Amino acid sequence: MNDEAEREPEVDPRQEMFVVDFDLLAEDQLEGLAEEYCTRHHGLNDTENPLAERARVLAAVRRGDLVIWFDPVENTASLGAPA
Repeated sequence: MNDEAEREPEVDPRQEMFVVDFDLLAEDQLEGLAEEYCTRHHGLNDTENPLAERARVLAAVRRGDLVIWFDPVENTASLGAPA
């Protein structure tokens, strides 16, 4: 067998998601991410007011319980659990 056939292709590190410090974002950007997280996490039908959790989500970001992940391939950011 050929060694090259057995190797998995290496991932380009420039295409991997990475964590962005919340201090680098403007407050309105953080609020937008928190709103997106609330509606994605709860859905629009699971709770009467999914945005009611926005303050708790922002507090979790500031504590480090949630982090901002940036995807350079999709050029998008989202909140999620730390690695």
